[in-house]
Amino acid sequence: MATGGVMAMMRARMERENMKTIVLPFLLALGAATPALAQSAGDWTLGFGLGYVEPKDNNGLLAGAPTTINSNTRPTITAEYFIRDNLGVELLAATPFKHTVTIQGVGTATTKHLPPTVSLVYHFDNGGKFVPFAGAGLNYTVFFSEKSALGNVKIDDSFGLALKAGFDVKVSANDAIRTEVRWIDISSDVKLNGTKIGKTNIDPLVVGVSYVHKF
Repeated sequence: MATGGVMAMMRARMERENMKTIVLPFLLALGAATPALAQSAGDWTLGFGLGYVEPKDNNGLLAGAPTTINSNTRPTITAEYFIRDNLGVELLAATPFKHTVTIQGVGTATTKHLPPTVSLVYHFDNGGKFVPFAGAGLNYTVFFSEKSALGNVKIDDSFGLALKAGFDVKVSANDAIRTEVRWIDISSDVKLNGTKIGKTNIDPLVVGVSYVHKF
């Protein structure tokens, strides 16, 4: 074989070896930089964050007048138990939300509520850093501490469907930052001095950001 051919083979071999010394550590580092928050049957997660409740527009008629309800942000906590790999049962809880109900041309009332929600959630874990999820469940909203200059206002509790979707961004093997959106069916009868004056349809979007830890 000619000397030039031998030299070319030696250079090619050295280039391949150099590529191995560069690419292999890079791939190992890349793998180490991608946390694995895979959820297995029997795992628990806890999430702590904030929830922003934005009631829909046109919240119905009370005393024959259009009604609006303002938004509110409060701390939230979620606990999820995985009954199968990537499939969990989640409970959402929060500190009390507070809203002002405005009846156009009539007056206002304030109320607090707690929205415990149980959902069945599937996590589409593909081994990457971003893990989307979607779920559905049931919500029970308890209203209390109603106050109004109009008189004795009472808002009935609500029971309805809840949907959610979002994604986790893995930051370590057991931790993630979660962003999600929920839609909750909340409709309640409203009474003034014991007489029903209509139904308020809240049906809010709930935007949440939280820090989630897997046990």
